[in-house]
Amino acid sequence: MTYGDLSPFGIDPWWLVLAKALAIFAFLVVTTLVMILGERKVLAWMQMRIGPNRVGPGGLLQSLADGVKLALKEGITPKGVDRPVYMLAPIIAVVAAIMAFAVIPFGPVVSVFGHHTPLQLTDLPVAVLYILAVTSVGVYGIVLAGWASGSTYPLLGGLRSTAQVISYEIAMALSFATVFLLAGTMSTSGIVAEQAGTWFLFLLLPSFLIYAVSMVGETNRAPFDLPEAEGELVGGFHTEYSSLRFAMFFLAEYINMVTVSALATTLFLGGWHAPWPLSLWDGANSGWWPVLWFTIKVWGFLFLFIWLRATLPRLRYDQFMNLGWKILIPAALLWVMTVGTARAFLGEGSDARSAALAVAGVVVGIGFLVLVRNTVRTAGSQDLGDGRSDTESSPLAFDASAGGYPVPPLPPITDPAPTNPNDREGSDA
Repeated sequence: MTYGDLSPFGIDPWWLVLAKALAIFAFLVVTTLVMILGERKVLAWMQMRIGPNRVGPGGLLQSLADGVKLALKEGITPKGVDRPVYMLAPIIAVVAAIMAFAVIPFGPVVSVFGHHTPLQLTDLPVAVLYILAVTSVGVYGIVLAGWASGSTYPLLGGLRSTAQVISYEIAMALSFATVFLLAGTMSTSGIVAEQAGTWFLFLLLPSFLIYAVSMVGETNRAPFDLPEAEGELVGGFHTEYSSLRFAMFFLAEYINMVTVSALATTLFLGGWHAPWPLSLWDGANSGWWPVLWFTIKVWGFLFLFIWLRATLPRLRYDQFMNLGWKILIPAALLWVMTVGTARAFLGEGSDARSAALAVAGVVVGIGFLVLVRNTVRTAGSQDLGDGRSDTESSPLAFDASAGGYPVPPLPPITDPAPTNPNDREGSDA
């Protein structure tokens, strides 16, 4: 299959299309089960705990046991819900999460029972835009779940998710724009084919960093798990869900993590191409071996999700919005202009353009990381309005309304009147 060639798609027999769809579904479900167990094990290791070790040998069947438990639990539906929307919301979230994987390439053209077919369900000239559209529809499941629950906390979680997606999908789409400029196509198979020599990670480093931050916010994962923040929203948008419907939201979240990881692999890490030095082997990028390289890269991003959850505290909501609108989007716009200028003045596919993009990418990437680091470091030192941080101010001089968030004054504290005559001052008792 040559660059930009979509002719191998759409000609498979029905049984092969069905087999591909079932294989993708099985891959996502099994990856979710392993990811849940792996997350609990790795978090326990990072926090010096034991983790799940009771169900099955070494706790290997813990995820399966949790799934069976959720499926067998009684489903409780509150009285005040909008029942049709309440029932439909988790279905929307799961279906949209699975559909996004239809255009992800797992490998090159292989032979399956005598039929030559690419290891990809289908491809489109605008495949990456299809992924953006489908994942955006999946957010409707979260929003509708919060609205239909008829409760305050789920509604706030749904509203937070809406603002989160609006903010971070802009930066994510801008990071994709540079990939389109460099690859000359929006087809996922074409983008992977363009990275046969040099991965876009090395040519578009700022785009990769921006996407890496945006994908964490897009999936509502720590430190950006504000739509389901347990500290202030109980459980967020799925507070009123239980049993299998709650499990469907859980499944959708983990499948979305796999989807954004697979998309990062496809756009920036060469897709199914073998990493160096394995790429020096002639058979590394042929047959079924590329499926292994693709899976290893995806699991590298999944480990990053676990690492961030174990390391970083949750951001406050205004800090989260500032990061998206004041850092990610301006940095993405600056980098799009840089890549467009290099493409216009340095020629198509020239070594000078690649060298210029690599150097400029390192400079812009370092500046971006410095801005993100400063934002995270100042998370605990909110300015109180007089130039002093909260660590420098005295607790006695604290003014609750000085930071721009007025609060009503507290009522005077008085001792309650004694109800027992024997408790009065001067009582002989």
